[in-house]
Amino acid sequence: MIRAQSFIINGSFDHTISPLDRGFAYGDGVFRTMIVRSGLPECWPQHYQKLVADCAAIKIVCPSAELLISDLQQLFSEKEVAEHSVSVVKIIITRGEGERGYAPPAITNPLRVLIKTDMPAYPSRYFSEGVHLYVCNTVLAAQPLLAGVKHLNRLENVLARLEWTDPNIVDGIMLDSAQHVIECTSANIFICNGNTLVTPNLNQCGVAGITRQRIIDLAHLIGLTVKVESFNLDRLFAADAVIITNSLYGAFQVKGIQQKTWVQTSLAADMREILKV
Repeated sequence: MIRAQSFIINGSFDHTISPLDRGFAYGDGVFRTMIVRSGLPECWPQHYQKLVADCAAIKIVCPSAELLISDLQQLFSEKEVAEHSVSVVKIIITRGEGERGYAPPAITNPLRVLIKTDMPAYPSRYFSEGVHLYVCNTVLAAQPLLAGVKHLNRLENVLARLEWTDPNIVDGIMLDSAQHVIECTSANIFICNGNTLVTPNLNQCGVAGITRQRIIDLAHLIGLTVKVESFNLDRLFAADAVIITNSLYGAFQVKGIQQKTWVQTSLAADMREILKV
C-alpha cells in the first residue's frame, strides 16, 4: 500500500491524473528511477540530462531541473533528511492531456509525477555470490526512433517478466528479432573477456541506462576498455564474466544462465566501487 504523501503530481499532493492524460491513454511519456539519500538524488546531473534527452526524442518539453527538485524535496520530511534515509524516486513525465486520437494537441502542458518508495532490500548473496538470469522468449521490436529511450511503453518488458516465477531468477535477458542480446527486463548487460567489456549496441531498441553509460565512461579506472557492439547468446555464454547494471544496485555479476555457470570474481564489486566516483 502506498503511504500518504509518497507521490506528488504537478507539485501538489492533491492533484489527480485525468483519464485524458496521454501517458495513461497511450504511454506517451518517459520516466527515470533513482536512489535518493537524505533527500538528495544520486547522479542527478546524469539522470536529468537523460530525462531531457528522452523527452526531446518524443518531442515533449521537459520540466526544469529546479521544478523537479522542488517537487522531490516536498516528498521528504525534515526527519527523513536528518536521519539520512534512503529511498527510491521514480519521475514520470507525460505529454499531458489531449483529445481522443493519436495526434497530440498543438499546445500541451506536460504532466510530472514523482513517486517515492522504499529502497529494495537486496539479499547479500547477490553481491557476494552473483545472480541467476533467465533467457526470455519475448523479443524486443526494432524502432530506431525510440532506441535508448526509457519511455512508458514497456509492454515487451512486462510480457517478458511474466515468463518466470522462480524466485531464484533475478532478471531475464531480452533479445531482438535477429537474436542479438539487447538488455535485461530491468537492467543493462555487459560481457567481459580479458580486459575488454562489451555492451550491446542499442541503436535499434533497448534502454540506455545511466549506470551503463557511467560504466562506459569509468571502466578505465579498473583497467578495462569498453566496446559497444552486437553479440548473440553464444558469445555471451563464452564470456569470462557477465555483469548486469542498473541505478539501484549498481552491478551484479551473473552466476548462472540455464546450464551455464561462472566463477565469481571481483569485477562487479570493482564496478560498484568506481560508480561511487
